[in-house]
Parts: sequence; C-alpha cells; structure tokens
Amino acid sequence: MHRPTVTDLNSSAPAPSWPDNMPLIIETSRRRSVDYGLRPESVADFSPLAHSDLSVLIEQNRLLHAHAVPAMETLYQQIVNTHNMVILTDATGVIVHSLGDDDFLEKASRVALQPGVAWSEASKGTNAIGTAIAENSPTLVHADQHYLAANHFLTCSAAPITDHLGKVIGVLDVSGDQRSFHKHTMALVRMSALMIENQLFSATFEDAITLHFHTRPEFIGTLMEGIASFSPGGRFLAANRNGLFQLGLPFSALQSHTFSSLFGLPVSALFEHYRTAAPGLLTLCMHNGVRVYGRAQLRLANSVFQQSLSGERTAPATPAVAANQAAAQARRLSGLRYLRTGDAQLELVIDKVTRVLGRDIPIMIMGETGTGKELLAQAIHNDSPRAMSPFVAVNCASIPETLIESELFGYEDGAFTGARKKGAVGKILQANGGTLFLDEIGDMPFSLQARLLRVLQERMVTPLGSDKSIPVNVELICATNHNLRERMARGLFREDLYYRLNGLVVKLPPLRERTDLETVVRKILATEAEHGRHHVSPEILALFRRHRWPGNFRQLTNLLRTAIVMAGDEMEICLRHMPDDFLDDIEQNPAPDATASAERLLAQGASLGEMEQSVIAKSLAAHGGNVSATARALGVSRNTIYRKIPGLK
Repeated sequence: MHRPTVTDLNSSAPAPSWPDNMPLIIETSRRRSVDYGLRPESVADFSPLAHSDLSVLIEQNRLLHAHAVPAMETLYQQIVNTHNMVILTDATGVIVHSLGDDDFLEKASRVALQPGVAWSEASKGTNAIGTAIAENSPTLVHADQHYLAANHFLTCSAAPITDHLGKVIGVLDVSGDQRSFHKHTMALVRMSALMIENQLFSATFEDAITLHFHTRPEFIGTLMEGIASFSPGGRFLAANRNGLFQLGLPFSALQSHTFSSLFGLPVSALFEHYRTAAPGLLTLCMHNGVRVYGRAQLRLANSVFQQSLSGERTAPATPAVAANQAAAQARRLSGLRYLRTGDAQLELVIDKVTRVLGRDIPIMIMGETGTGKELLAQAIHNDSPRAMSPFVAVNCASIPETLIESELFGYEDGAFTGARKKGAVGKILQANGGTLFLDEIGDMPFSLQARLLRVLQERMVTPLGSDKSIPVNVELICATNHNLRERMARGLFREDLYYRLNGLVVKLPPLRERTDLETVVRKILATEAEHGRHHVSPEILALFRRHRWPGNFRQLTNLLRTAIVMAGDEMEICLRHMPDDFLDDIEQNPAPDATASAERLLAQGASLGEMEQSVIAKSLAAHGGNVSATARALGVSRNTIYRKIPGLK
C-alpha cells in the first residue's frame, strides 16, 4: 500500500516548510526509535493511566496546568473547526489535558491522543511531543515522518515549555488530520508556549523584584518583553528567554550580577520611583550601554529594605518592624493564587484579572452580596505593582449621602459646619500611588458621579473648600451587585461614568453555582477553627450542596463560625450543631436539582435530545452563559454545546 507523502497532499494543504535542521532532527529521532526496539508496524501501548493516577499527575503539575489551560483555550479558538486538537503533556510526554473538535477527537482516540497516555519517543517513536522533549526544541512531525505507521494520518506541531532554568516541564502540542496542515500552526504553538512560560516565570518569583523591559516601550507587556527577577536586595535570580537574549549574557555569568550592575540604577532608587504619585516607565541603561524601558513589580514579603547589595545583614527587627513584616506577609498570602480553589468560573475570573495587572485598566467586579468582591479586589492589589502602596476601600452604600463627598474628596479647615480643624484627607488622596476600591458603586449618589468622573479623567482632586487641585494616581477597582445598565436606563447612573469604569468586567459566581464548595468549607474551617482541626460530616456537606446560600460566603462563614462554637471539643460538625432555621431554609427554598429536573422531563415524555438541551441550558445559566465553563463542567467539548443549543452565540 502506498504511504501518503507530502506530495500526496491536496492543493488546500500546502507542503510544510520545516526549519533547516528539521530533517536531521527527524532522522536522529528515528534512529532513537529503532534503539528503543520499536518497529514501524508496531502496535503502541494505548493504555491510559488509571483515573486516580491521572488525578495525582495533574496535581503534581498543578501550576503548569493552571497557567496552560487558559492559553490552550485561546489557542483552540484560533484553530477551531480545523480538525485539530490542543494537547498539554508533562515533562515525560504523558497527556494531562486536551481539547479539540469532536470530529477529530474520535479519530484521535484510535491512537490514544487522550489524557493519561504517554507520547514519549520510547513509547510512540518519532512524534512531535516526544521528539520536542528529546531535543528541547519546537518540533513539527508531518504524516509519514511519524515512526509508527498508525500515526501517519497526523500532522503535529509541538513546543516544549521550560522553567526559568531551561528545564523542560511540559509540552504544548497541536495535532490534527495531516490534510489540514497549516503553515502558521507552529508559530501559534510557539507563541502560546512562550506565554505560558512567562506566566510561570512571574508566578515562580513572589518575594522578588521583577523587571519587564525592552528597547521599545510599546513591546513591554507583550511576548517580546524581557523579564528578569531579583532578590529584595537586588541580587539576580533568573530571566526568561527574551530577557537572557536582551541581556546578552549566559545564565552562569548573570548569577554574579545585581540589578544595579545590569541596569545602572540602585534598588533604593527603584523603590523611590514607585513611591511617587504617577510612576511611569523607567528609562534604564544596561551593562552593555543599550538603553531600555522597564516596568517593575515589587512583590516583596518584607515591607522594609533588609539587605544591602553587598549582602550585609541588617540589625534584628524591632517589634514595630516585625509587625510590618507580618502584615506584609499576610498581604502576600492573600494574593490571587490563594483564591484558586478549583471552580472553573473563578479560574476564568482570576486568569482575566491577572492579564491586566499593572496596565492601568479599571476593573469592575459584579456579583451578589457576599460573593467575595472585596476579597478579590484586595488580592488584585496584592499581586499588582502597587502592592506596597495603600489599598483604600470605600463602601458607597454605607456612607450617608451627606458625608460621602467629604469622605471621598477630603476638605479644608472650615469647609462646612462641624468640619475638623486643619481639614481631612479624602479617601482618594489616601489611596494615592495605590489602589482605590469603590464597593457598591451603583449606590453612589447621582450628584457625585460627575465629580468622580472628572477626577478619573483629569487625575486631580480638589478638596471641599479649597481652590487647589492635587495630582493623584490610583488604580481603580469597583464592585456592585446592581445591574448598572438597568440603573442607567432608569437615570440613576451616568452613562459616561459607566464607560469610564468599564475596563475589564468580571462576575463572581454565587456560592450555590460553584463547584468547589467542599474546598471552600475546608478553608473557612482552617481559618476560623482553633488549630484548624474541625471538619463537617458528609451529611452536612450534602445539605450544604442543597442550600441556595442567599448570603453567599458571608452566610456560610457565620454559619460555620457558630457551628464551631456549638461543636466545642467535637471535631466533626454534625446536624445537631446547626442553627434551627438551617433545615427550614433548605426545605422552603432548595437549590435546583438537575437530577430531579431530568426525572420530571422523562416523566413528561421528553426525548433524549430535549433532556440534553435542558441540562445544557441549566448549566449555561449556572455558569453565566460561559460556554467554556459549561463544557468543562459537563465534560464535553465547546462544539458539542454549540451543536446541542442551536442559535447560541
């Protein structure tokens, strides 16, 4: 039988153009395949890991998985309906996550392109995933370049994902029907892998100074930027690929350098720059004389400068300094990563806000009362470049209308009857250089909205009773449980202010729609219970899942706090420790039960297709219309959702 070759491809699939060294890579890989004892006609081992073992593998690669999945979804959206799938593997080539077109997934299952299956060279011979790991290089393997004949129908583009030391920790791959080959696929895969590497790099160095730099300022914040991290004292720690390229020195040589020796600026001057009201881009001169622009993130566990560039030890901390250090540590431990508890909707929210950190984009947090809007705002601040500056929260609904203007903008001595002598600094100026969080922004009096808009546009504040305007620079986060578009239609909220605040809008899911209830309960108990030893019984957890939680996390926290007291020395919280109205609430207003709904539909003679549509529709509603989150929750592809719900946009 004739084996398909590049020249056999139809005109819609042009022959791939490989890098100059690709034929050598393929030939070297094929020799290794022979050495492994494989034969082209061999039947590979297709048995996947057991479900429990796969769960352990995903947990072992939790950080990689968390940062790769959003990039995979973005990549998949670019190649959707092209008979392809996106694959993530661990460092050994075992698939840990995949998503793709339904029509191709069926073909892929025949050669075990599925989670839990190994695609190393030792297992499958020459293939993009295994060869990319062996060569630590992006690899394209097309059609009969695959060693095993069973894989000749595939075209695969893979790029290794490396850590800050250059060690392969995983592989990102796009595999598809060889007739659907497109020359741009490899570029998309490489860009996506680089994006994952940069995000992993930033997550690796938390107690550090991280500089984002480039010779052209417009490239800062893009995949082209260099990233380098330094200890709080300025000692070089690591750099990403583009950072190493721009610095022009090998990693071994950089280890003897400091921030000052590489960029010509003392760390103390860097700190001083970020204490100013409007810190712009840094202009730096590298060790080789090249001028670059930079933006630094100061994610430091300690709020004081403890270590000189020479590495000399500082004196023991005083009680006041120790208190500051403890507060700073508490801030660091309430960053975005600590909000990740396994819920798909929340993961999407965190991924979105992570991408705009430090970009001067206002964030609007939507959600019911008690869903943790202020907690998310504090975490955003703690992970931002302004983490060492003030975080000032203002609840627009709790301040009397007659006082909110003076509370926000401040006032001069004698500005009004009862005014404090020497006046007062308003909340906006208190947040100068840091983050201003306006909670319940929908309840701000209409008369003040125009003034707030002017402050945001001009970045100047004029206290009551003063004719002097003061420059101010704040990162703005707002939150509301109102539908602001509805309030605009009723004339209660200014349209121009809405669009000034409407940078990134995210919605926190209510507790009844979250899939991580058990984890949330465990975290609350660990915080509230002495020594963190209390736990809830399975019976209570089952009842929690039936509760609608109108008060969300605030209600759950108060309930558990009371139950801990009632339980006393008993470590397991049972039904007798619950308040009397707990069961009444569940019986009178239970959360929707998908199983019961399905049974009702079946009793009414509904078809299987109608039942499927009903389940998908309910899940879509529970996930706020988010197709990706719904697909993950139901264990199907996005294409399945679109196919089952005609007309869905």
